[in-house]
Amino acid sequence: IVCVCVCMCVCVCVCVCVCVCVCVCVCVCVCVCVRERERERERERERERERERERMMLMRLLLALLLLRRAAMASDPDPVVDFAAGSTSFVFRDIFKNGEIVQDTGGIRAGLVATTFPALAGQGMTVVRFRLVPCGCQLAHYHPRATEILSLISGGPLQVGFVDTKGNAHVSILYPGDVTLFPRGLLHFELNVGSEEADYVSALNSQNPGTLTAAAALFKIPTRALASSLNLPATLLQRINSTLTPNIGPILQKARRSDCVPGRDITLNY
Repeated sequence: IVCVCVCMCVCVCVCVCVCVCVCVCVCVCVCVCVRERERERERERERERERERERMMLMRLLLALLLLRRAAMASDPDPVVDFAAGSTSFVFRDIFKNGEIVQDTGGIRAGLVATTFPALAGQGMTVVRFRLVPCGCQLAHYHPRATEILSLISGGPLQVGFVDTKGNAHVSILYPGDVTLFPRGLLHFELNVGSEEADYVSALNSQNPGTLTAAAALFKIPTRALASSLNLPATLLQRINSTLTPNIGPILQKARRSDCVPGRDITLNY
């Protein structure tokens, strides 16, 4: 009887030890899972903070450009004849084939100027047609010598806007048939936020409106002066500059997938 009792006690002790070990293992696993989830949440918060820093940096860059821009005050002279001498045709065929073409990941731009369409000479006008792919963007830029009228023909919709000299942003969503205006010398942009190719036309009231793309122009300033203007480290500005195209003219780029999803976030503020 004593032996049986001893054996039972030993068995009970073994069972208790096994249960304790199982409980300890479960607790350890739970703690590890909780800690891993907390680490993942912290990594996600850090990524969000990094995205927010990038957005704030871009806004500071664009606002700084507003302080640096110089708008020309002269306008094209009034014509003194009906049309330029030697103009024999007043119709331009197939602008996307024969116009001044700029093509990039964001779409295609076809311009009409006096050199390609002589009938425009002396009329104080420039005409441009665009086809932006979904999430294609005409990067922020300005025209120092012209006001621009833009009309969306089909597709889109387009998110458009400009920033005035008081630092106020005027952002709109355009649908086919809508028209907007960008005042002369003010920074503006167009972004296709829809899921269809956006076809639109712009007319500018100058034979030579000029186009200066914001980011590329800003980084033409010496790094030391730019770092002081933006209150950012020169090394950071050098890294940003290495990712930019050096072209200061019109640039059409497609936004990154993480920044733009076709047909989603059709809002004014995103």
